[in-house]
Amino acid sequence: MRAILAGGGTGGHVIPALAIANQLKEQYSAEVLFMGTARGIENRLVPAAGYPLRLVRVGALKNVSLTTRLKTAFDLPRALWDAGRMLNDYAPDVVIGVGGYASGPAMLCAVVKRIPTLAFEPNVVPGFANRMVRKLVSGAAVHFEETAKYFPHAEVTGVPVGTVMSRLARARRRLIEAIGAKR
Repeated sequence: MRAILAGGGTGGHVIPALAIANQLKEQYSAEVLFMGTARGIENRLVPAAGYPLRLVRVGALKNVSLTTRLKTAFDLPRALWDAGRMLNDYAPDVVIGVGGYASGPAMLCAVVKRIPTLAFEPNVVPGFANRMVRKLVSGAAVHFEETAKYFPHAEVTGVPVGTVMSRLARARRRLIEAIGAKR
């Protein structure tokens, strides 16, 4: 199985995505590729977790100035082109959108290419990227029962973060121990 996890920007997107990737790898021996943006926290966390990361250039559309929205609108065709090319190159069996700017182009391209899609939504009200694709995706994994009403095919799954958080805590302890040993 080959999967793309698309999105990021914040730990709220990336931590669950890493937990999903770990589960896919453990349970299905899946190959996982992450798709994110240059300015998100995925640039540190994903490579540190041992997963490949490809970047798309896409800007903000929500809670930004008109100038930024216009720039993003003009950049969007390139983001879609880049995401589509990555999907062609990687040939995933599934694309999982975890929210964030990179999620939108990846999910839209996957829908057009008829690649199965899954939207992951940990919030009660879906974020911007998931709201844009909610009626197009093959399914959705949501944290709250109330969130299921936003997606035609949703399953309440909770938020998978446990193993990732424990790994991050262990890595943090090792870092602190290493710094302490150098003093």
